[in-house]
Amino acid sequence: MTFQPPRALGQWLAQAFGRRQPKGEHAPTPVKRHTGPRKRINLALQGGGAHGAFTWGVLDHLLADGRLVIDGMSGTSAGAINAVMVADGLARGGPEEARQRLAAFWRAASLGGDLPVGQRLAIERMFKVSSSDDSPMRIWMDAMARFLSPYDINPLNINPLKELIEKFVDFDAVRGGDLALYIAATNVFNGELRVFPRAEITADAVMASACLPFLFRAVEIDGVPYWDGGYAGNPVVFPHFYDGATEDVLIVQINPVARQRTPRSNREIMSRVNEITFNAPLLAELRAMEKIDALIDDGKLLPGPFNNGVRRMRLHRIVLPHVGGGFDTPRSKLKTDYEFFQTLHKLGRRAARRFLDEHFDAVGERSTLDLRPEEAAEKV
Repeated sequence: MTFQPPRALGQWLAQAFGRRQPKGEHAPTPVKRHTGPRKRINLALQGGGAHGAFTWGVLDHLLADGRLVIDGMSGTSAGAINAVMVADGLARGGPEEARQRLAAFWRAASLGGDLPVGQRLAIERMFKVSSSDDSPMRIWMDAMARFLSPYDINPLNINPLKELIEKFVDFDAVRGGDLALYIAATNVFNGELRVFPRAEITADAVMASACLPFLFRAVEIDGVPYWDGGYAGNPVVFPHFYDGATEDVLIVQINPVARQRTPRSNREIMSRVNEITFNAPLLAELRAMEKIDALIDDGKLLPGPFNNGVRRMRLHRIVLPHVGGGFDTPRSKLKTDYEFFQTLHKLGRRAARRFLDEHFDAVGERSTLDLRPEEAAEKV
């Protein structure tokens, strides 16, 4: 028998998830804009809950610095949200507007954003917030999630994240822009990857990319249900392989590939399983590109349109660093206080600045991401 919450609970949910205006939007930090040579690049943005604030920092610095011109973007889950914020800003006002869009969204999504209690709890759970809050409402929601699906506990199919995204993004402007944009989701029926190109990107497509199946109902688009894109592509790189003239892709990766100790608690084990699961599609895709490069180097594969557009891609990567202090733990992925977001934002800006200082000259010339050590370790 399907659980049916009482009518009063449904009414409470509708009120609790209602609309409010965020307060105190964060102004982007001034950055000295470079006036020298500019190079073109594609960005691939990984999903990873609240750690997406690190990607916000990376994007904020790249947009302010001005040395890299963004030709295309791909994103999954939190990476998809960051991507549409940038696409909206670039379409409506350029890099500074994109910085404003990002800052306003992360301020609104934070604990200090003055969201209604129900919307706050749902967004925290999507960001994998810690369970340090022992309030009766948090305990009730966690208990219900153990035994009931989103179809039982959320009969009105209320999705607070969609409302927040629609507030900040003009999807007509995004679809009308000239940025090559791709959002990844997972087809529930067959488990395959679905990539939404710019012309098909809507709030529903973004929600499909960020749909955690134990929190939200599957998002149906044209009769097909979709879950979080991280299960099939986190993020996708191959669309940049076939589309556009820019052959450099910068991956912003926020799920760690390696850990130095064995997880022991149930929380740590589940977190590491998620990290491995959500990194696997990206690693497989990168290794496939490495193989293509090797075949080109050996003369066994000739790049060009007669080989289905095969070409060499120059790959680069910025990774969320291990900094300790509670920022690289399972609990940190659902801390949504604004101070935490700001700290991740600063880490992202610092990482982007370091990448530009060390590797800007390589963009357009050679890859700076070398997967050979990882492949060699697997063969031992």
